[in-house]
Amino acid sequence: MITLYTWATPNGRKVSIMLEECGLRYSVKPIDISRGDQFDPAFLAMNPNNKIPVLVDDEGPDGQPITLFESGAILVYLAAKTGRLLPADDRGRFEALQWLMFQMGGLGPMLGQAHHFLRFAPEAVPYAMKRYSDEARRLYGVLEGRLAQHVWLAADTYTIADIAAFPWIDRHDYQHIDLADYPKVQAWHARIAERPAVQRGMKVPA
Repeated sequence: MITLYTWATPNGRKVSIMLEECGLRYSVKPIDISRGDQFDPAFLAMNPNNKIPVLVDDEGPDGQPITLFESGAILVYLAAKTGRLLPADDRGRFEALQWLMFQMGGLGPMLGQAHHFLRFAPEAVPYAMKRYSDEARRLYGVLEGRLAQHVWLAADTYTIADIAAFPWIDRHDYQHIDLADYPKVQAWHARIAERPAVQRGMKVPA
């Protein structure tokens, strides 16, 4: 059995979407980050970086339990476990991993800062608001350029790269982004949002 420790954030939803897309059975343990559950000693024993999500698979690669943190690593693990959503050929696989790293190193952290300063900060910080708004628009421009040439982010097929990016783009309103300004991104978002597995994954934890 797989257990997912998560909350309703973009990083958490990447993994619940992946689990649904792969058709894997799993249970959910909500970690309410607004209440500070991520600092509980039991959770810190699984992830010393006190971030969700964490995945525990009782049937790991060697038949023994494995505990994983970092959403990107979990996506790669689940792709390897199921043989799905990561191309088998070297060129396609590395292209997908490249765009996964784009999300992990740029899209997620920068849009997360935009969320904080535009929506949650207790006081307005104009410099930070402009900095992260500008960077959000730049990153959307990168996606727009890529999707002007490709239906999906990598290898001309739906992969973990798309799954990783989607929940962040789904919160475009938090970033003060109008998807109509990025029609290729808007169409890509709509294609993914129509997938039943994505719809189920986006409701976790319910």
